[in-house]
Amino acid sequence: MPRTTDPAPTDLLRIDDELTDEERLVRDTVRRFADDRVMPNVADWFEAGTLPKDLVPEVGKLGLLGMHLQGYGCAGMGAIAYGVACRELEAADSGLRSLVSVQGSLAMFPIWKYGSDEQKEEWLPRMAAGEAIGCFGLTEPDHGSDPSSMKTHAKRNGVDWVLTGSKMWITNGSIADIAVVWAATDNGIRGFLVPRGVRGFTARNIHKKLSLRASVTSELYFDDVKLPAGAVLPGVQGLKGPLSCLSEARYGILWGVTGAARTCFEAAAQYARSREQFGQQIGGFQLTQRKLAWMLADLQRAQLLALHLGRLKEAGKITPEQVSLGKMSNVRTAIDVAREARTVLGANGITLEYPVIRHANNLESVLTYEGTEEIHTLALGQAITGISAYR
Repeated sequence: MPRTTDPAPTDLLRIDDELTDEERLVRDTVRRFADDRVMPNVADWFEAGTLPKDLVPEVGKLGLLGMHLQGYGCAGMGAIAYGVACRELEAADSGLRSLVSVQGSLAMFPIWKYGSDEQKEEWLPRMAAGEAIGCFGLTEPDHGSDPSSMKTHAKRNGVDWVLTGSKMWITNGSIADIAVVWAATDNGIRGFLVPRGVRGFTARNIHKKLSLRASVTSELYFDDVKLPAGAVLPGVQGLKGPLSCLSEARYGILWGVTGAARTCFEAAAQYARSREQFGQQIGGFQLTQRKLAWMLADLQRAQLLALHLGRLKEAGKITPEQVSLGKMSNVRTAIDVAREARTVLGANGITLEYPVIRHANNLESVLTYEGTEEIHTLALGQAITGISAYR
């Protein structure tokens, strides 16, 4: 179902009035792209379990890939503009936002921040244009929330490296031209750039997903992959590298999920005005109005939190704990809104003719990736008490 133009008060508090002209231009440009290019097709993509690869250069032409990075063909825009773009992308589908945030925050960001000049020049301009796709290899089959226990390792072979192991649940994995892979070494965890086609590196898609179906999710395998000395990211060592990338991605998520929630609310509000039972529109029933009112209140709180964290990020004041709060709270809010919206639509809410069940299913994955709700809860618990509950 196309996004409604019905005048549901999705921004009752006029939060978007706080955006600059440039940020509103980003909003309108990305929303137009999503409405014209994605929304008419995304239910079919979701049902088929695919996302067309030719979307990547289209998104690149809009300047959305690595848009918050400076130089190397990147747009160099602010954190709020990036957040707004994530919101409008995820209003269409979480898989589309995942593609963009993995490319920019998990693949391009570590090269931009920790890479050598040669690595930046080789990869970033092509990735910004959508001519090369990246992925981020951290999670393993047996190690998700505890990356410090990873089994993937890299050993020196003279001046070069030999990489062995596997990664799991990797967005863009099988279509990536370059994988940023984190591996244990004798001197701590290091990041490696592993190009497609190198001997011993294979990727296999994960099938039978019931969530994030309009997204490529893969397993990566490294069977004694020989890498030159120049494959390692020189600027970081230890978990600081991958965790800093995850913080960038989580920031995009806490904005993005407000778009998914907004679409679900809009669908429920429109349906409540058109669906009739007992001789009247269901939007006239008190229980339905209560659902809509609380969905709107929750949505507006999530949007305000995203905007505030965006301002902190642009001021250089944001902390990982603040990002954890935003990711944890806003994803939970979005799931609650999606589920409540589904009840307004009744049986129609479980079909792909409406966007609600697709968003609800997608958000189950978003709840887990880039740090589970439990991990973010414990991160906040440690910030409150000074006591780590999981180390």
